[in-house]
Amino acid sequence: MSEQKRDAHRSGLIGELSAEFVGTMVLILFGCGVVAQVVAGGLGDHDSIAWAWGLGVTFGVYVAARLSGGHLNPAVTLSLAAFKGFPWSKVLPYAIAQTAGAFVAALLVRWNYTEVLAKTDPGHTLKTQFVFSTLPGNGVLPVSEWGALRDQVIGTAILVLLVFAVTDLLNTPPGANLAAVVIGLIVVAIGMAWGTDAGYAINPARDFGPRLASFITGYDTAWRDQYGNLYFWVPIVGPLVGGLVGAALYRILISPFLPVLGPGPQEVGQTPSPET
Repeated sequence: MSEQKRDAHRSGLIGELSAEFVGTMVLILFGCGVVAQVVAGGLGDHDSIAWAWGLGVTFGVYVAARLSGGHLNPAVTLSLAAFKGFPWSKVLPYAIAQTAGAFVAALLVRWNYTEVLAKTDPGHTLKTQFVFSTLPGNGVLPVSEWGALRDQVIGTAILVLLVFAVTDLLNTPPGANLAAVVIGLIVVAIGMAWGTDAGYAINPARDFGPRLASFITGYDTAWRDQYGNLYFWVPIVGPLVGGLVGAALYRILISPFLPVLGPGPQEVGQTPSPET
């Protein structure tokens, strides 16, 4: 590879990682922001949480999709590498950029809601830890970490199965550049139907980045659940496994039966563009 091509490749990857960083940051600004408003501020309810998370996904994808595909989720990136030809060499850099974006966004939410969080929960306990990271049974229901792991596998399998469906140009993808809107609606639906057992993290970066941010800003119990067990690994392992399961289901049960001729070649890991 020539020096010019190496420079172009390097600058291209930097742009992709920047897009994943900012896109995931936008997602978490809306996601953790709405949970802080509901849990600590007493404004809104579960439905407003589900809608804000979904809209955060939509806006984050619109920010990043042109440059990076708008994955915003290591489970999506891993699944695209395993089943759609996305370069394996980019999986770890994408995951780091996504986690960093989530971390920075959570710090902003933590800073902005400093007074409200201190008033609601002066000891910075699990009562408001839920603003930043998930807990089994949302911290109150009798769900173990293994039950939460099951939930995360299923929930992320649903997410990735549907993301593959709505971004597959051989299927019937949304037109008029609406793929990001539909993906956001998928997250809203998962939140409304699969939010009880583990808070529908369905994204390792979404959970680990804010969990780390909360830990370094006073939440000493950030790595554990309400039972005192180490829990941080569940929203990492569950989504990574679930994403592969959902991608495999799409590859086995849908892809082989789609018509061979489509509207054109599909860019790996990209959302459909209006001109295609």
